[in-house]
Amino acid sequence: MNIRCLIICLCLLSAFAIKAQTPIDSLSSAGDTIKSPVEKTTGDTLKTVKIVNRKKSVSRSDLLSAKYGLTRFDNKNIPDYEGLLSINEGTAIGAGLYRMKDTYLSPMSYEGYGFRFVNERMKLLNNSNYKFSRQNIVNVDVSSTVNGAENANFLSAFVDYSLCYHYRILPDPFFKILVGGGIRGMLGMVYNTRNGNNPMTLHSDFDLNLSLATIYEFRIKQYPLAVRYQFETPFAGILFSPVYNQSYYEIFSLGNTSDVLKFVSFHNKFAMRNYLTLDFPVAGVTARVGYNGLFYTTNVNNIDRYIISHNVMLGFVKEFVAFGGREMRRRNLFISAYY
Repeated sequence: MNIRCLIICLCLLSAFAIKAQTPIDSLSSAGDTIKSPVEKTTGDTLKTVKIVNRKKSVSRSDLLSAKYGLTRFDNKNIPDYEGLLSINEGTAIGAGLYRMKDTYLSPMSYEGYGFRFVNERMKLLNNSNYKFSRQNIVNVDVSSTVNGAENANFLSAFVDYSLCYHYRILPDPFFKILVGGGIRGMLGMVYNTRNGNNPMTLHSDFDLNLSLATIYEFRIKQYPLAVRYQFETPFAGILFSPVYNQSYYEIFSLGNTSDVLKFVSFHNKFAMRNYLTLDFPVAGVTARVGYNGLFYTTNVNNIDRYIISHNVMLGFVKEFVAFGGREMRRRNLFISAYY
């Protein structure tokens, strides 16, 4: 009898504990099997939601609500909780075709191959209500091109850095439109293997950029993917260029620096860089494949220059949080600017 009473008491206590649990609004509907228990934590830790099984697709808003542990999600706003702002960093290397011309060195066009390294970081800005983000992009590329007669080569190397700030528009929880601008600086050189006098030319400019990007997250049979298209174009800046037939000895040794710094805009310079990337998980990492294209042309001091490149890129993406001090106690939280 005592054993039976004990078993009955245990069953009643279990039923009472299950009833006392308060999950978020259920995402289930007829035919769906979605369980979303809430794990209550202390301190500043967010509520975590586990989707145990999903037999039938549900709305994106419901999925995002489950993702962030919310009972309601507004498509036009990021969830209204405070967490550490994570940094999305992508690193990729690539190779592709290059076409170049610089009439300071040669009147001919040169074609060949090159390699590119790209590192970019994106982060939401503090105290911006999640509406603004910052992006840093570093491009490093080297190339070797040859003229049509195959008797001379251009050897080139460039470093390009851009800093952009974007206003974020969210027409859909999984679709972002980033509109903004920033600054860009470039430093590089082109060496002609055939020239005796003036074998090298220096490229240096500083621009104000316009930038537009779109990021779309989707799934193919529960396999998560993220595609991004972005382009940048300068609308005003300063460019360094010698006068046609002027040697660098005259500029740097004799001090003849008149007209070597020029204001540039759409009337004498046009440049556009295109990024198209696809992120997808592979084992324990997030891989990135994509395309990086550059069209750059100037007409300054009677010197025509252009650089056209098409690179296929391959790399990886990571999400990390830089924190210290009092934020150490919230190190398990992050809010991404990318995902």
